[in-house]
Amino acid sequence: MKVNSSIGQTTDFSKKSYFYSTPESLNPKLQHLFDLLEADRHKLLEKADGLSTEQFNRARPGKWSLNQILAHLIAAEEMSLAYMNKKIPGIRDAGETGVWEELKMVALKGSQRLPFKFKAPRAIVENTPSYSNPEQLKNHWDDERAELKRFLENFNDDQLRKKIYRHIRAGRLNIQHALIFFREHYLHHWPQIKRLL
Repeated sequence: MKVNSSIGQTTDFSKKSYFYSTPESLNPKLQHLFDLLEADRHKLLEKADGLSTEQFNRARPGKWSLNQILAHLIAAEEMSLAYMNKKIPGIRDAGETGVWEELKMVALKGSQRLPFKFKAPRAIVENTPSYSNPEQLKNHWDDERAELKRFLENFNDDQLRKKIYRHIRAGRLNIQHALIFFREHYLHHWPQIKRLL
């Protein structure tokens, strides 16, 4: 895996008028979904606390190491966030999700719960950074989640269904769908992670 210097770099939209107004706090629905993501992450980091660099990079032949799995999850979130940042200027004119998108999310969640392997998209593979030790990965993940939270804090209630997110297979979805998929993606990889802890 190689480091891409653009990873984690996002557009500062906080001073622009792409959103109708600036909310006083994070929308409760988004807060709940973000809290679930963070609870999973902190649980994992607690279990991984104390791992040596050798353990962090240990892998069976043909399998990913803990380093590679977590780097993959971080890269997927960062690339999704970068895409959504690019779509912010057009959020007012973006379409809204409906029943069809909800059905696609049911199928997407089901696919992540099955014990099948999916080939990672080339763009994510090519932009997945390599971390030299667990602390470096944790610090990068902290920064990525802080950036995600700042992004979420700009959403108003009437923008939650806007098609701001794009999944490579399910197509255009909303911000809630994005957070739900981030967690489903993590849970999909959890059996692999658990075996390495």
